[in-house]
Amino acid sequence: MKRIRTAPHEFDANLLFNEDGLQPFFALDRERKAGGGSKTASFEHNGETWLARLSYQDSNLVNPGDETPQGTPFQIEEIKEMRIKVSRRRDEDGVGEQKFVAHVTPRWNGMEGERADGSRVEIPVPDGFLEGINVRVQGANIEFDRYLPLLQLAADALDVNAYYFDDVHPFSNIQDAERYVRVHRDSSGPIHARDGPLVGLAHVLESDRSGYRKLVQKDTDDHGNDLPGYYHTVTLDAHRMSEAWPEHDLPKEVKHYYAREAFQADPDNPLAHPKLGASYQVSRWDATLRWDDLEKLNRELEEAVHSVLENAGLDSAPQRGGGVFVEDAYFDASLHEPATPPTTLDLASIKQEQKNMVIEYLSDGLSDVQVESLETLVTDGGHVSPDDIADEHDRHVGSVRRALRGIEELVERGYGEVGLRSEFIGEMVYQAIADAREAVTNAAKTVVDAADQERVSEAWAKWQAWCDRHGIDFRRRGDDVTLDLGEIDPDDDADPGGFVRQAYRLWIDADQDPATLRQATVVYSRPLGAGGSYPAFRDL
Repeated sequence: MKRIRTAPHEFDANLLFNEDGLQPFFALDRERKAGGGSKTASFEHNGETWLARLSYQDSNLVNPGDETPQGTPFQIEEIKEMRIKVSRRRDEDGVGEQKFVAHVTPRWNGMEGERADGSRVEIPVPDGFLEGINVRVQGANIEFDRYLPLLQLAADALDVNAYYFDDVHPFSNIQDAERYVRVHRDSSGPIHARDGPLVGLAHVLESDRSGYRKLVQKDTDDHGNDLPGYYHTVTLDAHRMSEAWPEHDLPKEVKHYYAREAFQADPDNPLAHPKLGASYQVSRWDATLRWDDLEKLNRELEEAVHSVLENAGLDSAPQRGGGVFVEDAYFDASLHEPATPPTTLDLASIKQEQKNMVIEYLSDGLSDVQVESLETLVTDGGHVSPDDIADEHDRHVGSVRRALRGIEELVERGYGEVGLRSEFIGEMVYQAIADAREAVTNAAKTVVDAADQERVSEAWAKWQAWCDRHGIDFRRRGDDVTLDLGEIDPDDDADPGGFVRQAYRLWIDADQDPATLRQATVVYSRPLGAGGSYPAFRDL
């Protein structure tokens, strides 16, 4: 099935070359000197006319002297860093934004830079690289795989051998890249809506405490004008991204955004309509995106855009120039056959999976401590420790920790802190607690196991107070009933049976069903690691 082809936007990469050592740098330096500091040329590529301009900028690189540490003669007295600007001829590119700059710097083992205060710092060079050049390419609106041939043709036009740029070193890497489509402003609302895919990506995936996610929602432009969807972005690291797209590895930012001039732009001007883009986020990944990964990069960015469109209910396969999309100077809304079928962003199934999990816990029954813990996590929204939860509800911290262990699919614990696994889970739990409080004024009683009004009796309060005082956790999940005594101090009561008999008396005094406690299993531990588990109530 053919899809709208996304257009390339920003691009940033470091291209390393060392097959010819420092010769490319020396050649560029000679040409810029021959031109009195700069040189211009033009060339053709794919029927297009491009301009190349060689110039320079000052450098803080320390001169190695007569030769480099590798023994290469170095006859440049004052090091300048080279700049090659490549752009479409203006009469072919009316907007003038199809261009890139190649910043060329030499590299050799042991090279140093000089700080403003005169001190020096070593500039790292990849192991085994020896000598060569680094070409920092930064541009926009050019297909990613065209940067290298355009650089080679620009060098050739400037009388520098193009073959210097043939063999890209394996350590070359990509720092930034974005692909986009332009969507008609009357159609783009579902993308940035509160229940749309951008918010869904941010709120549903993984844990609020694990990995990285960031949601930005700005509906006013820089001049204070109200413009819904002006700048809405969601950024996810690699781990969270794989939850949405299992076949994807790259961390990304997905964004719906308008140009600064959008509010004042004529409706017939493409700038009056927003872009939907996906960009690679290098800072959210421990791995490195290499030059050889260009095909993977293009595929993941394009699939992300397509699947967000589909999740928002927008057709990504209309006729050319269809109503959903708006053409601009670099996005022509053309159709193409994707290399792989687009990956579906199925946020509905992720939500349903978490919803089922919450419903299961609430229906099977939670302890009072578990409900209180969840209520704190829902209303706090930040980093919370078990000690904080215990202090807030006047509970024994051991009870809180045991309660949290019993709901590990709803919460995530680590480094002395605990949080909900997702905001969607939080919203469901919050609503369940709110509904319960409105119905019976006691969340634990209603949300957990729908016990009757006897649970608020004075005798039941004594049972709860006794459990709290001794850090005892009573859990009921269906027919599975557990009384967790935690760690028993021999100085207080060396025999767990004492707790069992006292618990049974308080349970009966509270007019509770003896059969419920008789089927309970008692678990406990000793300070030195010994412990036990046994059906202690069955003979009472």
